[in-house]
Amino acid sequence: MGASISSLADHEKLTGLGDLPESCIALVLAHLEPTEICKFGLVNRTFRRASLTDVVWEQKLPQNYQILVKNYHLDEESCSLTKKQIFARLCRPNNIGSSNSKVFWMEKNRGICVCISWKELKITGIEDRRYWSHISSDESRFSTIAYLKQIWWVEVEGNLEFEFPAGNYSLFFRLQLGKTSRRLGRRICTADQVHGWNIKPVQFQLSTSNGQQAIAQYHLNEPGKWMNYHVGDFVVDKYSSMPTKLKFSMTQIDCTHTKGGLCLDSVLIIPAHRPGQQN
Repeated sequence: MGASISSLADHEKLTGLGDLPESCIALVLAHLEPTEICKFGLVNRTFRRASLTDVVWEQKLPQNYQILVKNYHLDEESCSLTKKQIFARLCRPNNIGSSNSKVFWMEKNRGICVCISWKELKITGIEDRRYWSHISSDESRFSTIAYLKQIWWVEVEGNLEFEFPAGNYSLFFRLQLGKTSRRLGRRICTADQVHGWNIKPVQFQLSTSNGQQAIAQYHLNEPGKWMNYHVGDFVVDKYSSMPTKLKFSMTQIDCTHTKGGLCLDSVLIIPAHRPGQQN
């Protein structure tokens, strides 16, 4: 792409690019990826003006971007924001509600994503330091994780109400067996407290307010590696005018044995066309 732009710039006089109508250039740029649009904006002043127009960037926004802008306080300067500026604001983490432990953002080739910290989840025994501890971590988007030392009954529940654009979505729990730390700049994982996860599987559940449900079970068996455990998928209908309401959970309630050595980071929701189950 860089070579193409250089070629366009070098031969501008021969091809008459400077004389092309800005509106025509904008129509062409609207079919390109955001990074390509920005690169073509370097060709000349006409291309730059075209690359900034709303007609180019509105097609890159989710179809319900106006609702997102209004409901999540992105519109303090809505009268002066261009569509490109709205695109940029959606691409950075935006809080859902007053807490910074629940955020959404837009990825250019994926769509709207949501991440929910363990702090926003209902966790059995979380305040009892005999069972759980709160650990600072540079491996978490939220800078802290919950570490389970040992417990008989594991139960984690959460919910979310959010204006997802129409489409298919996947929900994951982000977990790791073992506690990681840094020593002389190297990542070290301590797995001496990991036990009980290979006896019975952990059950994950997902349900929506319009009746969609999913259940998955996994044995947790890869210490030292963050894993995104796929709970299930849900569909947001393009004709729906209401926010999507989700409930999700993770349980291992077999009290015949204790479980321990588990790190709980977050719940991740991403469009289902690029699910990916590992970080």
